[in-house]
Amino acid sequence: MDNSAVRTENLTKVYKDFWRRKTVPALINLNLNIERGEIFGLLGPNGSGKTTTVKLLLGLLHPTNGKSWLLGCPSDDLKVKGRIGFLPEESYLYKFLNAEEILDFYGKLFRIPRKERKIRIDALIHNVGLNIHRKRPLSQYSKGMLRRIGLAQAIINNPELIILDEPTSGLDPIGNHEIKDLIIEFKNQGKTVVLCSHLLADVQSICNRIAIINKGVLQITGNVRDLLSQKDVIEFLVKNLSHHDTHAVEAFIRSRNGNIVSVNHPVSTLEELFVNIVQGRR
Repeated sequence: MDNSAVRTENLTKVYKDFWRRKTVPALINLNLNIERGEIFGLLGPNGSGKTTTVKLLLGLLHPTNGKSWLLGCPSDDLKVKGRIGFLPEESYLYKFLNAEEILDFYGKLFRIPRKERKIRIDALIHNVGLNIHRKRPLSQYSKGMLRRIGLAQAIINNPELIILDEPTSGLDPIGNHEIKDLIIEFKNQGKTVVLCSHLLADVQSICNRIAIINKGVLQITGNVRDLLSQKDVIEFLVKNLSHHDTHAVEAFIRSRNGNIVSVNHPVSTLEELFVNIVQGRR
């Protein structure tokens, strides 16, 4: 059985000009394998080919060359679409509907039975933190609130594969933290998440593996920790060591020809500090 959630083989897209001539290579021979149950970061600068890759996987574009598979099926197989959730960078939702109504609408598109729809809608609105705003029309939602309801819409069908394009765009630090927790929960449920984001700190904190694309070419792929690890540096985290003992340890390291780069107290992230203060943990 193919354990890949996403697999591409020489996936290529060359856009044509007005005269139908192939002139703009957006993606060149992409070979990628994303395993089931992992959070995978797809990274690259603007115009690198990330959006083209996502559109090819979803069948919104046809490849110039190459093939792709989703959940073991060809990506152009209509039967696999119901097993996928997608949050685009810009969510185009019916602004005159409220949270319950928009989720009910998309639930009907997936032919989810009425009772099951209600259960899922209540759970999703709670999970994305919109309980007190569930009756407000989307026209009154902030950008951050629209991202939350967009995420709920993307998973109304309880998908196996979730593709998220800038899911935390427009969110405050608390909302950012909550959405990242929700993405990690997807992984705990056995779902696969493909995350496209320019917020590299978010990607580093939750992704198992990443791929970086630039100018349509895959530059590197691998485990986040392995890619960032400095193999020639060893770090010790020690609590309750006296000033005198600290100097003794430094002297011992130097006696072994070790080069001490720095001796500092560890620093957490600004996001962690903000969340702890707002939620009363500090």
